[in-house]
Amino acid sequence: MLLKKLAMLLIVALLINFSHTAAAQSTAKTFYGAEAILSNYKALYVLNDGDEKKIKGTLKNIKNVLEDSRLKGKLEIELIVFGDAVQVYAKDGPFAGAMKDLHLKGVILAQCENTLRERKIDKSSLLPIISYVPSAAGEIIIRQHQGWAVVHP
Repeated sequence: MLLKKLAMLLIVALLINFSHTAAAQSTAKTFYGAEAILSNYKALYVLNDGDEKKIKGTLKNIKNVLEDSRLKGKLEIELIVFGDAVQVYAKDGPFAGAMKDLHLKGVILAQCENTLRERKIDKSSLLPIISYVPSAAGEIIIRQHQGWAVVHP
C-alpha cells in the first residue's frame, strides 16, 4: 500500500514538473543574440601558438567577425602575434596571402619585438605591412584598459 502511494506521488510530481517545463518553453522568448548598439567596437586577437590548426582557427574567427552584419562598419581589429606564432607574418610563409587580405580589410597586424629579438628574426623577413610593438604583453594590457575586447581563440 505504501509503495502504491509513493508511486502515485512520484507520478504526480513528474506531471507537475512536466507541465511547468512545457509552459516555460511555450512562453520563452526567441533569442537573436546581442544587439550592437554602440557606434564602435574594438577587438584584440591574441595569437601566440605556432600550431597551424590554431592559426587557421584564429584567422577564421577574425574573418567571421568581420562578416557579422551587426558589426559592419563599427569594428576595429588588431591581431597581436608573438612567440611561436611569428611564422604567420613570414614574408614567404603560407599565411602571407591571408595577412594581406586582413590588412586590406583594415585589420592592424602587430608583431612583438621581444619575440624577434629573442629568436634573432630580422624584420626584413616579415611582411612589410606589419606594425611592431615593444611587447605583446604590454599591448594586451594597454588595449584591455582602453576597452578593447581581448579574444584568444
